[in-house]
Amino acid sequence: MIPQPLDLDAVRAFVRIAELGSFTRAAEVLQTSQAAISLKLKRLEGRLGCRLLERNPRHVELSARGEIFLHDARELLEVHDRALAAFARARQRLTIGISDHVAGPELPALIARMNAQDPQLLIDIRIGSSGDLLQGFDRRELDTVIVRLHAGRSDGELLAEEKFGWFAAPHWQHRAGEPLPLATMAEPCGVRALAGQILDAAGLPWTEIFVGGGVAAVAAAVTAGLGVAALSPRMLPFGAVDVGRRLGLPELPRLPVLLHTRIKSGPPRNALDALSAAFRSVVRG
Repeated sequence: MIPQPLDLDAVRAFVRIAELGSFTRAAEVLQTSQAAISLKLKRLEGRLGCRLLERNPRHVELSARGEIFLHDARELLEVHDRALAAFARARQRLTIGISDHVAGPELPALIARMNAQDPQLLIDIRIGSSGDLLQGFDRRELDTVIVRLHAGRSDGELLAEEKFGWFAAPHWQHRAGEPLPLATMAEPCGVRALAGQILDAAGLPWTEIFVGGGVAAVAAAVTAGLGVAALSPRMLPFGAVDVGRRLGLPELPRLPVLLHTRIKSGPPRNALDALSAAFRSVVRG
């Protein structure tokens, strides 16, 4: 038969009585009543099958068995308190994947908003394509992802719908008779695929002139005057202009931004709610 575990509150009461030599003072230190202390000790002695303390009208003394048990009781409480302290120091971790087409220049402010909500939360943010991030979320490598609407997926919480346009450097000119040069992100970028589909549907020839590993690289290509990119106004490099109307390009739809998460409650969810609210205000603003 497995022995019944000791009541740690009763063990702590015994140690305090032994150290202070008084039920009354032990009750004051533990912020309880003398009657409650006496009951805890009685139950502990019943569990151990021996008297731990000898009482007399003037003071309290340890019994022979109490002397032996006091050392082990102190060690038990020390181990217990160390375990609780280590757990309290351990930070909760929230791993978030954010699509490169979603994480804009406001990201530092959004991270600061999360940190202000819970400074003890360890925030782990990964940037990538929506498709790759969703695969990581499905494999449970990520707690949460904030991504563009992805083909074949109908789940997720709608955070916002963001405007897109065709942008180029201010003095860039399209050479007549040539396909539209596009700067895009590498596959499997959903914005890249959408831009190509819309141009194809409109019967407008195009060619990739630059493929970047992230939005920052695509923006740099636009700034360098290589061609046109489908971008959100939030992501624009300095001085870029919308050339869609001038070139007669089809209008790009507003693209949904979705939140997928397994976090339902607690400090991580509060921080995530703060991030979502801040992101909505950024996109709608």
